[in-house]
Amino acid sequence: MVRGLACFLVVATAGAVSGATVGAAASQIRCQPTIGDGVGPFQTNAIATPLRSKIGTGHVLLGRVLSPDCAPVRGAVVYFWQAGPNGYGPRGRARVVTNRQGRFRFEGPVPANYGRGPHIHIAVVHPAYEDLLTRYVVRPGSKTGRVRLVLTPLL
Repeated sequence: MVRGLACFLVVATAGAVSGATVGAAASQIRCQPTIGDGVGPFQTNAIATPLRSKIGTGHVLLGRVLSPDCAPVRGAVVYFWQAGPNGYGPRGRARVVTNRQGRFRFEGPVPANYGRGPHIHIAVVHPAYEDLLTRYVVRPGSKTGRVRLVLTPLL
């Protein structure tokens, strides 16, 4: 079972910086956590989720897990759960581990639409950070998507 979950999704942009202020500006860059997205289907045995990056074909989700200072988080476990034609089931579950750059890749069919648009539930767990839960909504007709997830350190 995944610990109490909070979530955030952040898209950050950076402006140009002159050469004289690069060091000062770099130390001030922060990635802001997003507001939580509520609960997902992770209340069941998340530990039994298969370690795999592919559950089918049709949509590829590329992502990155970061700390609030925008540094990559290596070794975070990222859980995915999406609905299929018959609802939520074990075939729509997977988990991956982030690499040194905090990156992950997940491939599956375009999720079924059950009233909230086709979406993929995502949970991120790392021992140094609060658990995170969010939902990635697949845009109609898209074959790929990107998500950046920023974790909150434990107090």
